[in-house]
Amino acid sequence: MTDLVTLAELGGPLAVIGGAAYARHAYPAVYWSTVGLPLSVTRLLASYSSTMDACGLTVEPSRWRALAVRATTRREVRPVPPRRGIIRPTSTGLRMRLRLVPGQEPADVAASAERLRHAWGVHAVHVRDVKPGVVELRLVGFDVLQQVRMPRRSDSRPLQVPVALREDATAFVRDYRTVPHELVLGATLSGKSMYLRNLVTRLAAQPVVLVGIDCKRGVELAPFASRLSALATDPDQAAELLPVLVKEMEDRYDLIKTRQGIAPGTAEELITSDIWGLPEDDRPAPLVLFIDEVAELFMVATRKEEERRDEMVTQLIRLAQLGRAAGIYLEVCGQRFGAELGKGATMLRAQLTGRVCHRVNDEASAKMALGDIAPEAVQASCAIAPELPGLAVVGDTSGGWSRIRTPYLSLADAAATCRATAHLAPDVPALSPFRPYVPPLPDGAPGSMATARPVTE
Repeated sequence: MTDLVTLAELGGPLAVIGGAAYARHAYPAVYWSTVGLPLSVTRLLASYSSTMDACGLTVEPSRWRALAVRATTRREVRPVPPRRGIIRPTSTGLRMRLRLVPGQEPADVAASAERLRHAWGVHAVHVRDVKPGVVELRLVGFDVLQQVRMPRRSDSRPLQVPVALREDATAFVRDYRTVPHELVLGATLSGKSMYLRNLVTRLAAQPVVLVGIDCKRGVELAPFASRLSALATDPDQAAELLPVLVKEMEDRYDLIKTRQGIAPGTAEELITSDIWGLPEDDRPAPLVLFIDEVAELFMVATRKEEERRDEMVTQLIRLAQLGRAAGIYLEVCGQRFGAELGKGATMLRAQLTGRVCHRVNDEASAKMALGDIAPEAVQASCAIAPELPGLAVVGDTSGGWSRIRTPYLSLADAAATCRATAHLAPDVPALSPFRPYVPPLPDGAPGSMATARPVTE
């Protein structure tokens, strides 16, 4: 009888422990809010000074501070840690600002991020420079890239769209005004198409001209045909479309020169302004060109195809070099993109400021994407597991990089969103011959309104 009472008494605590362990694995956000957050705050408050001292983030107090401590108390004068601000809990972790003591810099705190992570029992610690003398610690309680849930406060702005989640639980925003052109690399089933799908649907809700080149017979971009202003599905069509885009760019330059009083004979390279300096009524709509499997544009089998390839590459390079001021932006996707593709490939890649590298099949492909801008990110991209599609390493020419993951979005929902926003497509007469045919929906088909699922399965 005594044994039965003992088992009954132990059953309650064991059930609680088992439930917490299950929630930590299956529902990490719930576990963090109920168990992980209070534990981490308690650890942080109880061990803040000792942890900072162990991490080498304390300094000797000033002479006046030491004299004041000795005069008012009999305590031993201890090193001074950075002054801690208010702890702000979030749904994924904690945020806290530190005022650095004289002689410290943000790199000192960043170098101790791994020690702080273990000391306070969180998944990761990220350091952000706020202003001189102040840094923000963003403590992440669990792996937010395992099940992607985009932040609620991630509203889109003109040419600024959130497309993925960073490992510090903030949204990765694709900003075309800051990073005009981007290269997206990834092997088959790495999530490259999901990234492109999210980007197209986010831009579809804005008055932006969307143009696609998909040499896989349009299997990737054709579902979005209702929102595309132009679509080329093979190299022959691409060879006809690219000169039209170059002519559109030149016409926009002429418009800038006319509206701003620049002499008509001025070379395009000497024009330093852009379409954003024009009055809103005269400003042409920005244009984003998506190129899926860019290597197909470089593949040649005959002499005639080689001449066509050279012309297309030259036109792409011109768009990359001069398109930003005319409001024309490139999104180039492929599995590999290096000098082996042919003449002009390296020159084109050098114009693509943003880099997104999904899982690749070899280290050389990762170096093509990130080796020239963030060498330390190459190993991180090579370590992406196949069972995590959508996970990628993103970097730019500033040298910074981080891991991101794209939320899941079904092709049907993406196509329905494009149908619902088809009326937002700006009218560009020069692209009318290339506008894809959109067959009418069959009777009984679901409505055109759709929303993306926020979780990556």
